[in-house]
Amino acid sequence: MKFLIINGVNLNLTGKREPGVYGTRTLAEIEKRIAERCAEAGDEAEFFQSNSEGELCDRLHRAFLTRECDGIVLNAGAYSHYSYALRDAIASIDIPVAEVHMSNIAAREDFRHKSVLSEVCRGVVFGFGEAGYLTAIAGLKELKREKEEDR
Repeated sequence: MKFLIINGVNLNLTGKREPGVYGTRTLAEIEKRIAERCAEAGDEAEFFQSNSEGELCDRLHRAFLTRECDGIVLNAGAYSHYSYALRDAIASIDIPVAEVHMSNIAAREDFRHKSVLSEVCRGVVFGFGEAGYLTAIAGLKELKREKEEDR
């Protein structure tokens, strides 16, 4: 399978920004680990990061229009809590999207407790740090297996 891993606002500072919340590995180090784990399983991972809401929407649209991946893992950062544009972009595509948050958003500030994206995503993983990305990938793979078995 091919996965597109999209990281949103402020995630380019992972490893430097609030290491007690997000850990000390940089986004590049996390992406390298994900790519290695995918390759070990015979899968591919492509990565995209932007602090721009519009660029994130454009990337979701492009994935849908080009059919370039089988599943999307999205960590939209703070956009998760208020971006109806991202919500609508996810709802507009038929590629399954798994929402990921490295921190436990339910144990943080009140405004982080609700994600407007969750209801249009296939699943949500939060609170497991960078392992959340791999958990989301495993979930998307299982969904595809189940879908193929149902045919």
